[in-house]
Amino acid sequence: MAKNIYQSAVINGAPKDVYEMLVDSKKHARFTGAPARIGRAEGSLFSAYGGHLVGRTIEALPAKRLVLAWRALDWPAGAYSIATFEFAALAGGRTKLTFTQFGVPDASVKSIRNGWRTYYWKPLMAAFAHS
Repeated sequence: MAKNIYQSAVINGAPKDVYEMLVDSKKHARFTGAPARIGRAEGSLFSAYGGHLVGRTIEALPAKRLVLAWRALDWPAGAYSIATFEFAALAGGRTKLTFTQFGVPDASVKSIRNGWRTYYWKPLMAAFAHS
């Protein structure tokens, strides 16, 4: 059985800049503090956190939406989720990031839910707080 995760965050950066942090290998590695290899084009492969997270880009609409087939290496063989990041401009040059992840294996839901907050949203907010 699999579950879905729904989260949102407000980040003090423009949608194009927040999007770039997720799709640019060097920027992604800088804000997460871990190695990343990310292809920008639809169909390209990605890996983050030194290869612990891997997948393929399904849809890449700069500053609007990013959709990934996403998995952690400790998931059951062949198990992938669909992670969707939607970027909406807010007043003051901020971004509302709406995130959904469909198909997370039950055993991983709690750690993945906490992981997005700890390893993505908080560091993203911190990166833009200092820019």
